[in-house]
Amino acid sequence: MDDLKFGARNKRGDYTPSARVEIAPLWAWPPRLTKIIAWIPGYIWPWNAFHMATALAYWRFVVPDVETMKAISWGWALWLYAVNAAAIFVLYGSVELFYYVKRKQGARFKFNARFPADHPSDVFWFKSQNIDNFLRSYLISIPLWTAVEVFILWAFANGFAPWLKWSDHPVYLAALVLIAPAIHEAHFFFIHRAMHWAPLYRWVHSVHHNSINPSPWSSLSMHPIEAFLYHAVALWHLIIPSNPIVALFQLHVAGFGALNGHIGFDRLELTEESALDSHAWAHYLHHKYFEVNYGGDGVLPLDRWFGTLHDGTKEGDALMQARFEQKRARLNAKAAAEGGAPTSSTTS
Repeated sequence: MDDLKFGARNKRGDYTPSARVEIAPLWAWPPRLTKIIAWIPGYIWPWNAFHMATALAYWRFVVPDVETMKAISWGWALWLYAVNAAAIFVLYGSVELFYYVKRKQGARFKFNARFPADHPSDVFWFKSQNIDNFLRSYLISIPLWTAVEVFILWAFANGFAPWLKWSDHPVYLAALVLIAPAIHEAHFFFIHRAMHWAPLYRWVHSVHHNSINPSPWSSLSMHPIEAFLYHAVALWHLIIPSNPIVALFQLHVAGFGALNGHIGFDRLELTEESALDSHAWAHYLHHKYFEVNYGGDGVLPLDRWFGTLHDGTKEGDALMQARFEQKRARLNAKAAAEGGAPTSSTTS
């Protein structure tokens, strides 16, 4: 597939898609019903449909019965960890194998033309981004994901979370499923924005940002504090009247959905004529520039509302640089007032 039909490549071979980062048409004024209708299939398929399918599969084949979940034990907690670990290995590992190890499409559609495995760095364990990210995922993030999962299921089983039955509230619960990705985006935006406060960035979030050129294993490579807060999005279902399946869906949007922003390719070629949209462009820009696109896919336009949106265009570059200049001016004015040296950088 010719990626230059859909974007451009610079002298280094880095790829930039032609399409700009768009927010959901739900927020356009005046509202355009035709655009909203055209947007809905892409909102559901394939990613959110996949997350709901995995949530249903977990509930049917993985999650123990309610009586078992009334008491937390190592048995079912380790079982859930094993399934989560295996599922991540299959999902993330498949993308890693075909697109980073076998490199079946080379650097076509790849935002950063370099492959992490080709560039050892001292910032990573064993000087390897892949090994570092893999170990952090399996030793930190997946255990904390499982801990949140065990706690929320225990809470539902013991009546500490408002459990609504599908037979009694089908419309409400279906609507809750549809807005769960928006709950994820709001939760992610605000904890992510907080992580860029200098002290938290230095000690916590910088672990994730070591992967400037992210790949699938970067998705859940986090400091323990960030990993817990990220997966804690499911805890909103302790106060929102909900259902365990919806809470699992919420967890899977976070756990499995983290892959989307870190695939590193704009599209994954499935055949010579077809490709899957990764939805990775917006978050790749965050890894590249640090202080833009703190949110997710634009279901909620929080980055636009807070002035941190980069839509991937030259105009977006200009707005970002203007904001950086304003910040630099403020920092220099503060440093001058305190008798310090001027700053030359705005990124943490």
